[in-house]
Amino acid sequence: MAPVTDAFSPAELARYRRQITLGEVGLEGQQKLRAARVLVVGTGGLGSPVALYLAAAGVGTLGLVDFDRVDATNLHRQVLHGTASVGVPKVDSARARLHDLNPHVRVITYDTALTSANALDIVRAYDLVVDGTDNFPTRYLLSDACVLLGKPNVYGSVQRFEGQASIFCTPTGPCYRCLFREPPPPGLVPNCAEAGVFGVMPGLVGMIQATEAIKWILGLGTTLDGRLMLIDAMRMGTRTITLRRDPECPACGTRTITTLVDYEQFCGVRHDGSPLVDEPLPDELAPADAVPRLAAGAFLLDVREPFEAEIAAIGGATLVPMRQVPQRLAEIPRDRDVIVHCHHGMRSRSVVEYLRSQGYTRIANLAGGIDRWSRDVDPGVPTY
Repeated sequence: MAPVTDAFSPAELARYRRQITLGEVGLEGQQKLRAARVLVVGTGGLGSPVALYLAAAGVGTLGLVDFDRVDATNLHRQVLHGTASVGVPKVDSARARLHDLNPHVRVITYDTALTSANALDIVRAYDLVVDGTDNFPTRYLLSDACVLLGKPNVYGSVQRFEGQASIFCTPTGPCYRCLFREPPPPGLVPNCAEAGVFGVMPGLVGMIQATEAIKWILGLGTTLDGRLMLIDAMRMGTRTITLRRDPECPACGTRTITTLVDYEQFCGVRHDGSPLVDEPLPDELAPADAVPRLAAGAFLLDVREPFEAEIAAIGGATLVPMRQVPQRLAEIPRDRDVIVHCHHGMRSRSVVEYLRSQGYTRIANLAGGIDRWSRDVDPGVPTY
């Protein structure tokens, strides 16, 4: 990245004085920050602290990618947004907040999903990428794009009370595929809506990502390049695992990946974690087709977690969390039709397979889960 030699205004010098005072930063470092172009993909839990601290530090150009709108359920962790922004595109809410925080920073917004069609064009314009996403398709897409374009990728992820952070796709370090060669089977890893997230965890991990991004721009210290940092908030402990580039990695090793693919198809899920195929598979019922079965006396089995049932429930369902099903088979009738549901239909599909192995024959999965039930049958059931 080319250094900027234009003098700072008195207002800028006053703003950054305590940072410039650091001998490791100085005016030269502040000029590097002003010259830097950083792309933040996702302006949610992770992207919020990342964008706030990069803007506050004086990173000259921030690109923000997000296609979502602010929802009240975001606000316990997505501190870039406020109650007044509910219903507003996240990139618009973020731009307004960042301009208020530091009007000297240029903010470029992309109110769109990052896809195989646009990722290379968007990423190409930046020096460094920060991954603030929360789904496997975009993580693989972003990592592959960064490898192809030679852009460092500051990675972070959170779930429940734990988080991870690293820097991928550097000239000598590993990429995301070196750590996770293949995505997990759909439904194996619950998303944040299903598993929950401790509100401060994105803040902890996001600040680490912002720290690593600023260090990378300035060339300071030892970064997480080649290391994965694991954070456990329940015991307030961290540990670091050494990572090495996999010579057989198809992205950064053998370089057999030369173009971007359909990452939703690759991962078997959409960006929101829902199944890729909405049409009923064998042993599956569309919600509309389940209605007469339930009216005729079918047993509705809810295999979500209790906290999910408190948020939204289908009337008449019996709650048996997925992990408890083997111990509570006596509560699931064998002489009636049984319809199993979860949030999006993936956990329940696994339960259907297990119950069939236990001799159940009159069993079906509710396609799309309670989320699709809310859309197709009863809008009065809240979505989450």
